[in-house]
Parts: sequence; C-alpha cells; structure tokens
Amino acid sequence: MTLHDRDGFTAFVTTLPGVTLHEQWEALVAKVGGKAFCLLGDASGDIVFKVGEIAFDGLTELEGIEQAAYFAKRQWVRVSPGALENELAEGYVRQSHRLIADKLTRKLKAELGI
Repeated sequence: MTLHDRDGFTAFVTTLPGVTLHEQWEALVAKVGGKAFCLLGDASGDIVFKVGEIAFDGLTELEGIEQAAYFAKRQWVRVSPGALENELAEGYVRQSHRLIADKLTRKLKAELGI
C-alpha cells in the first residue's frame, strides 16, 4: 500500500491527529480542523499537499511533480505515483498537516488534541 492508493492513503492520514476524510472535488480529501491539507485524486492516484516555498522549488524540479491546479500558487504540489518514495511522501504529508494545523486557533487545537 502507498499514499497513491485509497487504502494506503486512508490508513496513513488517519494516524495524524484531528484528521477527517471527505469525498470532495472528485477526490478523497484529508482535513484537519475543517481545512484541507492533502488529497488523493480518485482517478489518477495523484496526491496533492501543501509545502513550504523552498520545498516547492525543489520538488517541482522532479519529474512527476508540479504545482497543483486550483490551489495557492507555489504552496501546493501534485505528485504522480512513483515520483517520490512512499516514506518521503509521508514526511511531506506530515509536514502539510503541521502547516495547516499550526494556523488553527488554540481552542480548536486543544479540541482536536493537537
């Protein structure tokens, strides 16, 4: 199982604190505090997640990784299956979760156990 298949994606993201899954935008969307941090495209198996600007520059130089359409410029990437090793992709998804969770209110973080 990898992040690029539904079972692997679900198994991994649900280990992160405060995560809920939603069917939205023809994808399985992982949210924390009601805010998306990662999604799995149903048809393509592509994953999309938020990254920092330095990571964005490095990642988009790799084959199979590009800026995610319809998301904030230079902050979200779309990763095709096989473009990153699964463990590395999991690290980026953890970081994406942290980037979004850090912006939640103190009260909401406490409610979610973050």
